Amino acid sequence: MRSLSRMDMLMNIKKLVFVILLGMALTLVSCKEDVVEMPQNPNLVKEAIYESMQEWYYWNDQLPVSLDVNRYRTNDELLFDLMYLQLDRWSYLTTREEFNKAFTGQNAGHGFGFALGEDDRLYVSFVYEESPAGKDGWQRGWEIIEINGKPIADYRRAGGYNFELGENRPGVSNSFTFRLPDGSTTTRSNTKADYQANSVLYKNVIETGGKKTGYWVYNSFKATAGLSPNRSTEVEETLDYFEAAGIEELILDLRYNGGGSVDVAEQIMNGLIPAAADGELMYTNALNEEKSNLNEVYRFEKSRDIALDRLIVITSRGSASASELMINCLKPYMDVVLVGQRTYGKPVGSFPLSQFNTVLAQNDVELVPITFAIANAAGNAEYFDGFPVDIPAADDPSANWGDIKEFRLASALTYVQYGPATANARLRIPEDKWQMIDDFDGLKKEFPVY
Repeated sequence: MRSLSRMDMLMNIKKLVFVILLGMALTLVSCKEDVVEMPQNPNLVKEAIYESMQEWYYWNDQLPVSLDVNRYRTNDELLFDLMYLQLDRWSYLTTREEFNKAFTGQNAGHGFGFALGEDDRLYVSFVYEESPAGKDGWQRGWEIIEINGKPIADYRRAGGYNFELGENRPGVSNSFTFRLPDGSTTTRSNTKADYQANSVLYKNVIETGGKKTGYWVYNSFKATAGLSPNRSTEVEETLDYFEAAGIEELILDLRYNGGGSVDVAEQIMNGLIPAAADGELMYTNALNEEKSNLNEVYRFEKSRDIALDRLIVITSRGSASASELMINCLKPYMDVVLVGQRTYGKPVGSFPLSQFNTVLAQNDVELVPITFAIANAAGNAEYFDGFPVDIPAADDPSANWGDIKEFRLASALTYVQYGPATANARLRIPEDKWQMIDDFDGLKKEFPVY
């Protein structure tokens, strides 16, 4: 997200439209006297939510003309009733602090992910380095056989799992029993804590078919706190790495990437886009009809000496939002080959609205509804069903990052070396198979982690 003032937003939609609004807290939080003087109306926040939705919601033409907010017990109940559920799966409420922390990777929890293998066994899918799990040495590929002394099967629920890990706050502990790749088992007690999440899980250069092929596992589009304009130092370092290596191909692994900062997505795209596309249309955004005067156009600004004719992207239903934005924006200018599973399907985005409503700001309620749609240079803005893949391949969380025998990476490398004719599907998986993103809602759906 982006650091903005109210005036900046009204003058420049690029700064309005996406992400980390660092520094807004001091501007928007009122003094105690202001809060005391506010009417003691228990429904004041609900009315503010309804009014803000009428003004900014992308589908505001679907909202009721009038509404009795007394009917709703909670703010969440009200928002859910206002959502255009035919297309909206993402609008949510949070706080300004939680919003800002999420988009800069300031997490609390164990700091790892789960994924199902093709045998329906459960594995650690990724680990953040500075998290409690990372500091305890956990690795992708460890099979999880028990949680708190109960076998994984006991946590199975209709349509997925409920692992009962408790709140994501420091001090909450859980016990995990793992089967390691060598066949041994280990039981670890792990206590949740605050930590800084890394977005780059793995990077390497692999020699394939006489070509230098970069492999980049990127887990979420997070900005580095304190930088202005918003950008990621991890991304800069990774682009430095691949530029210095002189890569000729790139496999970008977004299989667990639920989205995040569009500023950072632009940062990556400007590093990878072909030089011929410098200055060309990246995307256009559209707000609701009443806010159409704020619609704007964004263009590529080539920033790196990385020359790619195509980009191979590993995806799954866990690939959403800014991940799909990248795919959509790059498609008109280079061959984008998708390996893995169909993406989630989120061609719309949000920005937080408390900056435009004093009642929300004073009550520390951050309303983040869908506020705009995005179209690429070809006018494609309708991918609510996700992007289908060119090469279907199952996830293989039993293999650690960089293992060239891992199903999806192997399929991508085969495509690099031999082309599409020999990049056969590897262990096709059903579209409705449970994935970690299914375990989360609201803000956490964009940054799923346990």
